[in-house]
Amino acid sequence: DDLPGLVEDLQQKISKSISSNREFFEKFTDDIYVISCGFKEFIDPIVAEYNIPSDRVYANTFKFNKEGYIVGFDEENPLASHNGKIECLRRLDLDGEVQVIGDGYSDYVMREAGIAHKFFAYTENVHRVKAADKADHVTPNLDEFLFVNDLPRNLSYPKNRIKILLLENVHPVAFDNLSEDGFSVELITSSMSEEELIEKIKGVHVLGIRSKTQVTKKVLEAANKLLVIGAFCIGTKQIDLDQCRKNGVVVFNAPYSNTRSVVELAIAEIIMMMRNIFPRSVEMHQGKWNKTAGNSREVRGKNLGIIGYGNIGKQLSILAESLGMRVYYYDLEDRLALGNAIRCSTLEDLLNVSDVVSVHIDDKKSNTSFIGEREINQMRDGACIINLSRGFVVDLKALEKALKSGKLGGASIDVFPKEPRTNGPFKSGLQGLENVILTPHIGGSTEEAQRDIADFVPNKIMDYINTGNTVDAVNFPNIRLPKQVNAHRFLHIHENMPGIMAKINEVLASYNMNITGQYLSTDSEVGYVITDLDKEYNKDVIKALKNIDHTIKFRVLY
Repeated sequence: DDLPGLVEDLQQKISKSISSNREFFEKFTDDIYVISCGFKEFIDPIVAEYNIPSDRVYANTFKFNKEGYIVGFDEENPLASHNGKIECLRRLDLDGEVQVIGDGYSDYVMREAGIAHKFFAYTENVHRVKAADKADHVTPNLDEFLFVNDLPRNLSYPKNRIKILLLENVHPVAFDNLSEDGFSVELITSSMSEEELIEKIKGVHVLGIRSKTQVTKKVLEAANKLLVIGAFCIGTKQIDLDQCRKNGVVVFNAPYSNTRSVVELAIAEIIMMMRNIFPRSVEMHQGKWNKTAGNSREVRGKNLGIIGYGNIGKQLSILAESLGMRVYYYDLEDRLALGNAIRCSTLEDLLNVSDVVSVHIDDKKSNTSFIGEREINQMRDGACIINLSRGFVVDLKALEKALKSGKLGGASIDVFPKEPRTNGPFKSGLQGLENVILTPHIGGSTEEAQRDIADFVPNKIMDYINTGNTVDAVNFPNIRLPKQVNAHRFLHIHENMPGIMAKINEVLASYNMNITGQYLSTDSEVGYVITDLDKEYNKDVIKALKNIDHTIKFRVLY
């Protein structure tokens, strides 16, 4: 009575790479044998779904009584004995090359006995060191076995061969998400210097970083297999986006995932500075009791000036207004005001009217020293400033001078022009100044934000690797592709030159390719053509497409 339930349970536990490669089992059914020390009664119904008949399943068998209950097993079956698999395979006396794929040492012994030519240690579910050490090849999944033997398979390239390097203590959920999809992932907690990354990037297909690691032109020149970079943060200034585009490397970031975290810190710092909390806390830690209302003000009715009315600026606007603040904002783009926020036509107008100024602008070079001595002098006397955007947008020397002179009443700085690559010593002229809150670039560093980023960025990476989708890429033509159905997909990245599309189709026509779908997206420098085709074709077409002038990268997906 328990057998049907056992079979049903085991059918739900079929390995992913097995269940996704039914075509292989159907095409090579006459060449596949199952030799197991398990029992035919539960193996037969499972492998039957993969076109393997019972007469090619060699396993132990149960003995049943008249009532149909299991009362024992056939002890005469060679598989019931030690090294029974050797005897079973010997009796089969198979012609041609015999390859054994299995996860245990009892599978390897057939190779050791000389009756199998190769042993593949299959480690998708369990990695047994003893078996893996003896194997001719370790295959983390069936895709790898099929790839090595050039057999029909579900994937054009085994995911375990795609190397992913994650730096800067990226949230472990990112590692889990990518590993569970079958990729080979290495996680390093620190950032890397240019020299270190140049050495490490060789052979890497996917790079994941945060804000400290610099991906320069030299790094990209050494990245011989790089397909995609994931920035597990908002900013991408640390990445040479133009060179990535020229090299056909797609870049994704996380523009929204840490918005709430940054906004909450801004709100907290507004209240802390207006109430002069930080100096009082320092005094208490020094053993000083200084109860005073001096320089302690409510935020209700005060003016908040937001520079940069994007995702963060808008959410800050809403929350600040709910606290009773009057919100003013300045943005180079024409952005619609939310709530009762008032748009200022010039930066000077905003600075003149604000009790607190919060900076939320991007990492364009033109924003260097966006708030300098001149802008600080335009601020109200005693006003406070917050910078949670980029370290170079506020001139810290000018800010230090204004704080020491009493021109400004407080500052909260989370980002700096030069930040340590790892946790360690840090120096700034702002240290020790009254009512100055310094934080080590933690605006987006909450468990919730990092978890969201660890889901968002890997999903974008996997979608590009698996399907070719570039939606939300920051440096590349954006295109959302339909699901690939019973077709091979050609991805052609090229310099945006006249006539490339025609040349691609000319090559496809010369090989009598049947196109089932074709999609194109371009920007000023790069063209991206995706073509879905019937699965049967002359493989020489791939070389011909790669040889088209101005081709940057070419991939095949199936």
